[in-house]
Amino acid sequence: MTAKIIDGRSLAAAMREGFSKRVSALNEHGVTPGLAVLLIGDDPASAVYVGRKVKACEAVGIKSFAQYLPESISNAELLGRIVELNANPDVHGILVQLPLPPQIDMAQVLETIAVEKDVDGFHLYNVGGLVTGNTVFSPCTPFGVVKLLEHENIPIEGQNVVVVGASNIVGKPMALMLMARDATVSICHAKTRDLAQFTILADILVVAAGVPNLIVPQMVKHGAVVIDVGINRLADGSIAGDVDFEGVSKKASAITPVPGGVGPMTVTMLLENTIKSAEHRAIFEGLELA
Repeated sequence: MTAKIIDGRSLAAAMREGFSKRVSALNEHGVTPGLAVLLIGDDPASAVYVGRKVKACEAVGIKSFAQYLPESISNAELLGRIVELNANPDVHGILVQLPLPPQIDMAQVLETIAVEKDVDGFHLYNVGGLVTGNTVFSPCTPFGVVKLLEHENIPIEGQNVVVVGASNIVGKPMALMLMARDATVSICHAKTRDLAQFTILADILVVAAGVPNLIVPQMVKHGAVVIDVGINRLADGSIAGDVDFEGVSKKASAITPVPGGVGPMTVTMLLENTIKSAEHRAIFEGLELA
């Protein structure tokens, strides 16, 4: 068996074409979706991520408000910036690039972002909404994974799903989103004993552990769908996922590559959430969108 490659780049490109049409519809009513991105400090990787997000915004007609703030910024000053953006009608989404320096209270930052502008989906209301099905915005990476599964017509209902990684950003919301679609979900993490006894049972295996090549072929059952969320830079400068792609692709029925799988979808869902926020605001103000 050779796994089908799940191409995140092609789906992302197709979705972004549709975004441009939605933005044009908003423009006809004098509305331009706006995304504010706050980068604290000069971490090179974070700067690259922010640059990609700004470029992606421009490509579909979203106005980006990028703020590059010093690493020494105080917690109070950062919160003040967010409050200003909450009140700015031209800003429909606010994203604070992680990680944050130690003097910043991340929980307080995420709670300060207005729910209706929390396009990253990290506010307590949005996270809690995943449990009840009433979230305003879903976290971008899990949202992108769901879109990939749906696009590939991979059934979720009734499937055994194993999520490796229990972070608040990917693992936990991923599990909740798949449970909402009637999957049977197990979550594994760094303290899980004998990881293979869980992964071998998975019809769908989602790996977001941040450990290069953690999942090897003997840990995956024949015909499983494998979604690799991991992006790890190795000592030689190359990029690897959390899954041994070459080996596992010989057993899986479908698999995402790294890069080119989940990554492009994460940014795409950020654009989706930002446009959705602008549409919600326009409708609230009484505009009739086509």
